[in-house]
Amino acid sequence: MKKLYLIRHAKSSWKHPELKDHDRPFNKRGESDAPMMAKILKQQNIFPDTILSSTAVRAIEYAKILAEKLNYKKKDIVASKELYLVGEDEMFKIVKSINDKYKTAFIVGHNPGITEFANSLCNYDIDNIPTSGVFGIEFNVNSWNEVEYGKGMFVMFEFPRKYY
Repeated sequence: MKKLYLIRHAKSSWKHPELKDHDRPFNKRGESDAPMMAKILKQQNIFPDTILSSTAVRAIEYAKILAEKLNYKKKDIVASKELYLVGEDEMFKIVKSINDKYKTAFIVGHNPGITEFANSLCNYDIDNIPTSGVFGIEFNVNSWNEVEYGKGMFVMFEFPRKYY
């Protein structure tokens, strides 16, 4: 059994319009939503064996908060430019290449790719994974290479506005 959690980066700031999209940090809501979501994952006993993150500032900041709150070493986060605004086919290749020693993988990325990928993996129909949202999928496989579109089982969908 393999478990994949697709996580959209926390809300980003537009305070400095001169910054490139890749370099935008959290805004105030992102600063509060990211730790709240990490706490919810902890309460549900969801802990990563590996965390893969886009190199975008708002994604890597969220990955570090998840790591800190979920007993994962920040130095072990795999930051990949390939996850920055990636499409579902490229994300699929990344998932298939995850080391099989990991049972639970977190991917911190961006829309629209995260939402499209979630829908494709488990034939779920969701319009949008909002910022800081977490979408969980289980696969009845022994190897990440065996993951196929449409074969995942929906496990959970959590996002901050459910708790406001």
